[in-house]
Amino acid sequence: QVQLVESGGGLVQPGGSLKLSCAASGILFKVYAMGWYRQAPGKQRELVATITSSENTNYADSVKGRFTISRDNARNTVYLQMNSLKPEDTAVYYCNANLARTYYWGQGTQVTVSS
Repeated sequence: QVQLVESGGGLVQPGGSLKLSCAASGILFKVYAMGWYRQAPGKQRELVATITSSENTNYADSVKGRFTISRDNARNTVYLQMNSLKPEDTAVYYCNANLARTYYWGQGTQVTVSS
């Protein structure tokens, strides 16, 4: 009964902002590392950002300084604040939960950056 449900995607202009949310259920959320990944058409899925249970964070070089990952354990939710968006950020964004060799994925939310 594990579920990861992403929300917050949409269409924004270059330079704009979006905040994605991923609500988790069916897991002991606070012990899982959480992450955001993205996949653009014709490209491999790539890591965007991760946050551990201790709230250590890691970002892809392409988003450093623009994106911020955070988590709210009381709400079983991980967020991705995206600022200064570029057309190159256009992709389906996926939420991931990981503990040791166990991992789960959401179904993704579309982010389109276009004028």
